[in-house]
Amino acid sequence: MRRLRRLAHLVLFCPFSKGLQGRLPGLRVKYVFLVWLGVFAGSWLAYVHYSSYAELCRGHICQVVICDQYRKGIISGSICQDLCNLRQVEWRTCLSSVPGQQVYSGLWQGKEVTIKCGIEESLASKAGADMAPRRELVLFDKPTRGTSIKEFQEMTLSFLKANLGDLPSLPALVRQVLLMADFNKDHRVSLAEAKSVWALLQRNEFLLLLSLQEKEHASRLLGYCGDLYITEGVPHSSWPGAALPPLLRPLLPPALHGALQQWLGPAWPWRAKIAIGLLEFVEELFHGAYGTFYMCETTLANVGYTAKYDFRMADLQQVAPEAAVRRFLRGRHCEHSADCTYGRDCRAPCDTLLRQCKGDLVQPNLAKVCELLRDYLLPGAPAGLRAELGKQLRTCTTLSGLASQVEAHHSLVLSHLKTLLWKQISNTKYA
Repeated sequence: MRRLRRLAHLVLFCPFSKGLQGRLPGLRVKYVFLVWLGVFAGSWLAYVHYSSYAELCRGHICQVVICDQYRKGIISGSICQDLCNLRQVEWRTCLSSVPGQQVYSGLWQGKEVTIKCGIEESLASKAGADMAPRRELVLFDKPTRGTSIKEFQEMTLSFLKANLGDLPSLPALVRQVLLMADFNKDHRVSLAEAKSVWALLQRNEFLLLLSLQEKEHASRLLGYCGDLYITEGVPHSSWPGAALPPLLRPLLPPALHGALQQWLGPAWPWRAKIAIGLLEFVEELFHGAYGTFYMCETTLANVGYTAKYDFRMADLQQVAPEAAVRRFLRGRHCEHSADCTYGRDCRAPCDTLLRQCKGDLVQPNLAKVCELLRDYLLPGAPAGLRAELGKQLRTCTTLSGLASQVEAHHSLVLSHLKTLLWKQISNTKYA
């Protein structure tokens, strides 16, 4: 037994030791080294995967905290009973990409759903015994006891004005918020209901979901409890690296993206249908009922689709209201354009004389989407279409974000692209 332990020690930790080389022929030493290297690499990958999972996937913390606040009567919501008492919300695969925003696939009332819940930074760093009280104080602190329904309406309207701009349609959105808060239809909004809907409004994606509920390309909101909410099931991802663990995704070489897209992605006509939906989504974001929105992380990871290949925006976290972007840029000190970046790719020019960011973005939504579509649509495109499609996409990517160009020119380019793609799939099974 002692000899076996000694041999195992030599194999795993001392592949180059003279003792091992004296006991085994040179050829076997090479094999032993390869085995050792494989064990080491496998252990490292397992450690990285487990560490990333433990950090990113904390759905159990979300459920414990939310249900604790619900049982105390601090929060309320349409799915609280199913989530906390009846245990009818089933948590499945973790899809989180950042620790502060928990995302899971799940099952509720026999339907595939997506479960989303925020974890405050103070809670993400430690899961101590004071977790629930701190969350109660930090997140569920407004409105306070004694606030009238009129005061709550006014504070909601002020919040929406600050985030979406001073729009004539906002009173209708406030009424929608109050209807959602009164989930039990008793024609009154309790303090717990008001606290829950106020906490939800602080979540950027929820605010976007609320603003885009009338649009077909955003997932439909199904229910909430506190600031936890569920939407329609996770759409299929157009990005070939979506199946990899989050920390390993950057390791996928860019050169492989196009090849994997052709091998593993939908057939080209289906991709054309998805692209048409994405272009329609760009139209919806521009001068909609609740203002203009900017896509500030334009990647294939956010391009999703249903079983019928209808486009769905997979993640609205990086879609920002124009008012929020302009507020971020206004008077911001800069040395170069990189200092004037909101999110990942909403970038404005830097005025080097005043050392302040300008208001107009360098690239509008359409130009960034067209850059994405070049890699998504040109590989595998029909031979008779490839040249014209490439030309239109190149024209589209040169569009600027200047307000003087946005109106008519952008609409014309977008219309031409949609028409070109639609001609290829209309009157076919792919339409």
